[in-house]
Amino acid sequence: MAKFGIGQSIRRVEDPRLLTGGGRYTDDTRLEAAAARAYVLRSPHAHADIKRIDVSAAAKAPGVLVVFTGDDVTKAGFGDVPCLVPLDNRDGTPRGDTPRPMLAQGRVRHVGDPVALVVAETLEQAKDAAELIEVDYEPRPHVVGTWEAAQPGAPLVHDHIKNNIVFDWEMGDRAATEAAFAKADRVVKLQLVNNRLVVNSMEPRGAICTYDAKDDRSTLWLSCQGVSMIRPVVADLILKIGSPKLRVRTGDVGGGFGMKIFVHPEYPMVVWASRALKRTVKWIPDRQEAFQSDIQGRDHVSIAEMALDKDAKFIGCRITTYAALGAYLNHFAPFIPTLAGSSMLVGLYQTPATYVNVKGVMTNTVPTDAYRGAGRPEAAYLLERFVDHIARETGLGPDEIRARNFIKPSQIPWKTALGDTYDSGDFETVMRKAMDKADWKGFASRRAASEARGKWRGIGMATYVEKCGGGGMPETAVAKFNDDASLTLYLGNQTNGQGHETAIRQIASARLGIDAERIDIVQGDSDVTPDGMTGGSRMVSVAGVATLGLADKIIAKGKMVAASVLEASAADIDFADGSFKIVGTDRTMSLFDVATAARNPKHVPAGKKPGLDDDFTRMPDADTFPNGCHICELEVDPDTGTLEILNYSVMDDFGMALNPLLLQGQVHGGVGQGVGQALTEKTVYDKDSGQLLSGSFMDYALPRADIVPAVAFDMHNSPCTTNPLGVKGAGEAGAIGAPPAVINAIVSAIHPHTGVKHADMPVTAASLWALIAANRAKKAA
Repeated sequence: MAKFGIGQSIRRVEDPRLLTGGGRYTDDTRLEAAAARAYVLRSPHAHADIKRIDVSAAAKAPGVLVVFTGDDVTKAGFGDVPCLVPLDNRDGTPRGDTPRPMLAQGRVRHVGDPVALVVAETLEQAKDAAELIEVDYEPRPHVVGTWEAAQPGAPLVHDHIKNNIVFDWEMGDRAATEAAFAKADRVVKLQLVNNRLVVNSMEPRGAICTYDAKDDRSTLWLSCQGVSMIRPVVADLILKIGSPKLRVRTGDVGGGFGMKIFVHPEYPMVVWASRALKRTVKWIPDRQEAFQSDIQGRDHVSIAEMALDKDAKFIGCRITTYAALGAYLNHFAPFIPTLAGSSMLVGLYQTPATYVNVKGVMTNTVPTDAYRGAGRPEAAYLLERFVDHIARETGLGPDEIRARNFIKPSQIPWKTALGDTYDSGDFETVMRKAMDKADWKGFASRRAASEARGKWRGIGMATYVEKCGGGGMPETAVAKFNDDASLTLYLGNQTNGQGHETAIRQIASARLGIDAERIDIVQGDSDVTPDGMTGGSRMVSVAGVATLGLADKIIAKGKMVAASVLEASAADIDFADGSFKIVGTDRTMSLFDVATAARNPKHVPAGKKPGLDDDFTRMPDADTFPNGCHICELEVDPDTGTLEILNYSVMDDFGMALNPLLLQGQVHGGVGQGVGQALTEKTVYDKDSGQLLSGSFMDYALPRADIVPAVAFDMHNSPCTTNPLGVKGAGEAGAIGAPPAVINAIVSAIHPHTGVKHADMPVTAASLWALIAANRAKKAA
């Protein structure tokens, strides 16, 4: 395997192993002894009081080892599954809290709420025993709709949370925004929904815990996005055994998308059961259980208003969002619709005054939290769907309304009305290049050809900007030189499909000049890996930059060691292509030879530790702001409501391309998820019963191969100025730009024939046919 260079399109080095069955996921964990199997009894009610639980018959059932309930949680003195984000309301008071025990205590608040844990020798025995548990439920009124839950008189999910509003938060200058509306020549308004999604990672969540009696220490194996996030929450905050008593390990991860960052209640349950039984306990959910328990995403109702001057310039924007948080506040739940995404509601535009009000709404549903993009897709969908609506209301083209309001390159760095500073970008050029790639000018003739065949053709664009990979959260890279002339790098983040092994090897290989096959990557072991987490498109821009900094530290120290061995001045030592060399001579030492020599203290400067092993922590002091333009062209059959995406073009600004092939894969995957949200995916709870109606793949429509389009992808990069690699985050971008581009294309197709100006996601064939049928006659009249 050759040396990798930064900027090369290298195929993922982990793919041969994963594609040939060599991956080791949670359920593949090798165990020394047979594991007891855990099964969670869950609430069949959306909201009910638990009057009595009788587990006596279950406890005596064949193979049963232990049965736990909420009373056992109380007796053990365990903590709740916490919300980790403080937040202040508009009036300065702190947000409300929603205590969430591992197992329900006195009340259940959503279908799937954990009620009891049964551990038996086999999974079948645990399931059979769970059926013997007698639970006396007294149903209570429930509410599952986001808008409905926030209305006066709605059933309360938590008695102490008035009107189910757990926080009422604001951002921006309210007075300046009101002043802008007062002087506006025109005000445009739109209400829209961002539909709730189930994550459905290819590998379900799962947890296996082993116990070492000698050290009274547990090892928890699970599919997650960073073990250092999991360990303190499980060990310190919930079980209170202390982090030294728990090792957390993660192997390969079959998708995370935000959902696997968090501690779900089953993780501490499995550790608890394992320690109580002093043996291995395993919990792997089936898909129905995952639908009822995995943290879900999105679910907003928003009202957007824009004040415009006589030239259709944006002078003020006012947005109110009702964000559904489910039955309990999850780890980062208050952060996602507020600080994570709200500042992106200014987009790429010069809008001088913006005011955002977010109301966090409790509902009798599975809790929500981060899902790919974590607040940024919600913001981009709202704004870009709204900007297209404004264009139509003002009679301008979608490109013209954007061009009039874009921030210009000469104005960068630009501080937005919501406090972010964009360090780089050429937003109109990116849009124009996307239009050229999509042959925007030729659309009219293609539309005419479609209409001749009885089809309606539409084209929609969406620009986006994402705040990611930034300040306040460090990543550390650790290097260890091995005796076999190889290098092991330890990182705190966790690959879950993005290609971390390839990207990090590429950076290290390019900087250190050594073959990539000599570099091993270790992630996912709290005993040896540093703190870190995968999320927020931050791997390359933070962990990658840490790897770069680590390589530079190794080279700097290596020059001093090489100078000692070669009996030269360190100033005369040069490093290139994996070797240290005395300038102007042929006397050289390889990096690995220097690493061996460095173990001898006599070659190491005073005050320095022997060896070239080292670490480097990157604490970013600023965010990165990737941006781009998506253009979707599609055709609608008005008689059936079916549609086909014919062309999909993307022009992105990722600052610098570490590996264009990896970037393309990330964008393709994100577009697939975004198209799924726009056209097929919807989490449906029955209003009357509170039951999850879309609780299986029979009822929840993930995007199929015939829906996900081929993507024509390219880049027009403006290097980021806030990190030495010049990169901007990329992992979530496809999922951010796709939903508004698709919906804008649908409205473009149907508006000339129906007058319809908006359609909420997902636009399924059935919903589109109904919309066309209801409005076609009105337009004709």
